[in-house]
Amino acid sequence: MRIPYAPTEPADPTPDTQAIYDRIRERRKPRPLIPLDLALLHNPQIADGYNALLGAIRTKSTFPLALAELAICYIAVLNSATYEWTAHAPIALKAGASREALQAVLDGRVKDEAAFSEDERLVLEFTEQSTKSIKVGDDVFERLKRRFNDQQVMELTITVGGYNMVSRFLVALDVTESNGKSMEMPS
Repeated sequence: MRIPYAPTEPADPTPDTQAIYDRIRERRKPRPLIPLDLALLHNPQIADGYNALLGAIRTKSTFPLALAELAICYIAVLNSATYEWTAHAPIALKAGASREALQAVLDGRVKDEAAFSEDERLVLEFTEQSTKSIKVGDDVFERLKRRFNDQQVMELTITVGGYNMVSRFLVALDVTESNGKSMEMPS
């Protein structure tokens, strides 16, 4: 990492800071704090806000998890965020994304219609426009609104925006020293 990781215990163990560490540990349970946490914990209040937002995106959304994880994996590919890919590709498969679709995302074959369902193509098109151009075309947005309810459209939008933030943070600080390493399909 380009700066040292924060300590696994608060440097200033005030009740507020200790509570933040405890909340993050609870979210990661049964795993210990991960390198991303230790990068964020240089500022416990920011780490706490991040933990709350990303925790809600991951566990409180009604948007189909396989589609959300496919979008997150595509963001990782678009932004060269190897650590994000490594963390989320297995989750995508477990959530129901097909190996064929995930491999096509990894290979940059997102225009390969045979590899994706109609919903997957739509989510990937939205993800690419939102990630690369920021502005999403009206046609794509209208198709999203016809397919998903307003809450789910918002949830996909915050998922794509949130994980773009994550990938940019991971790459800029080279969390886990993953920059430049190849992305590989999980076994």
